[in-house]
Amino acid sequence: MEKEKTIDVLNSLITINNDRIEGYETASKETNEQDLKSLFAQLTRTSLKCKQELVHEVTKLGGTATEGTKTTGKFFRVWMDVKAALTGNNRKVILDSCEFGESKAVETYEDVLKNDSEHLSSEQQRMISTQLESIKADQQTVISMHEELIVD
Repeated sequence: MEKEKTIDVLNSLITINNDRIEGYETASKETNEQDLKSLFAQLTRTSLKCKQELVHEVTKLGGTATEGTKTTGKFFRVWMDVKAALTGNNRKVILDSCEFGESKAVETYEDVLKNDSEHLSSEQQRMISTQLESIKADQQTVISMHEELIVD
């Protein structure tokens, strides 16, 4: 197991969590609805916890944890800002954007477990699998709120 590759893999997950944190902070600013603000705070907490665990692993390996976001994450936030501005902070549009962001986070985690597991210890794989389940639960919460709008 090459240490530098492991650090790169872990940093890719830190980046997606940074994207989620910034995305949900942006989403929280785009709404005045308290239930959405509470949801976004919960989703941010999930990412902060995941990020903290990942940073600990990178540090343990002697690496430096990334502090940036992905270009795709920046596009997600910009897109959400534009859409929210055009639609007057429409709840459906905000949840659409969040659902898109959640699917990208799940996809990133699944790709790491599928394609990069040989660079991870079994302990790191378990940690990442547990984080993926938390992110999937967050994704399901967003989907459920979105579906409630469609039914109403």
